[in-house]
Amino acid sequence: MKFKPLWALIFVLPFGLGCTNNNKSDAYGNFEATEIVISAEANGKLMRFIVDEGKHLEKGAIVGFVDTLQLHLNYRQMRARRSAIASQIQNVRSEIAVLEEQKHIAQKEVVRFTLLVEDNAVAKKKLDDMQDQVRVITKQINATQTRNANIMAEVQAMDAQLKLIRDQLEKSVIRNPISGIVLTKYSEENEVVSYGKPLYKIADLDTLYLRVYISGAQLPGVKLGQSVEVLIDKNDTENETLSGAISWISDKAEFTPKTIQTKEERVSMVYAVKIRVKNDGRIKIGMPGEINFM
Repeated sequence: MKFKPLWALIFVLPFGLGCTNNNKSDAYGNFEATEIVISAEANGKLMRFIVDEGKHLEKGAIVGFVDTLQLHLNYRQMRARRSAIASQIQNVRSEIAVLEEQKHIAQKEVVRFTLLVEDNAVAKKKLDDMQDQVRVITKQINATQTRNANIMAEVQAMDAQLKLIRDQLEKSVIRNPISGIVLTKYSEENEVVSYGKPLYKIADLDTLYLRVYISGAQLPGVKLGQSVEVLIDKNDTENETLSGAISWISDKAEFTPKTIQTKEERVSMVYAVKIRVKNDGRIKIGMPGEINFM
């Protein structure tokens, strides 16, 4: 048996110990936020737009509006037409009331002439004429009711158009949907915008998400709501510790992202996990982070 020299054992032993990294974190990733792009919901000139990058906006804050002059003019014109048409409804109803009264009187006369004919007091032609009169009045009532229904249908159609214009007027006002920080501004005041044109991008930076990737071996020990230790860089040699909770676990495996450089790790399959972290201002979008399962 051949023995190695003592100096070789002394050299190999500390080298082997130095390769062991007991401080390695369980997973690595980068911070991201839920970013929302706010787009125009109306066509026209951007009359006012008080949005600046880096500015904090409250939820529901009015940050601008699109020119609504034409919409207002259309709305007033439509309301005037509706009022004119709606006024006809009362006139038609009055006509129907008069015809109903005439029909009621004619029906009473039919009853009276029926008795007279039975007593041979009047000729039957008188009864026939009165019955014809009842039928004519009934047709007039039906025609007038049809006309009234058409007028009411037209009024309802105008009400729908007025509701549409009111909705367009409402959407001409730009309201900020969430509380957050403006990340990017895409439009400027006095520009002409169209429906769907991006105006600005905003994100809630009070809560950020650290997207990390874990192996299949780690997956069974991970669950939603689980608390984890989050590490961020303090300086070149030290980390700061934050608390986080798992908010999302991917149900599909994927190849390790390209940010992992070693060949061994690039070919392995991993699962994406999001860690929800409260941000006190120290975390920025895109900043790297690490986690340790507790």
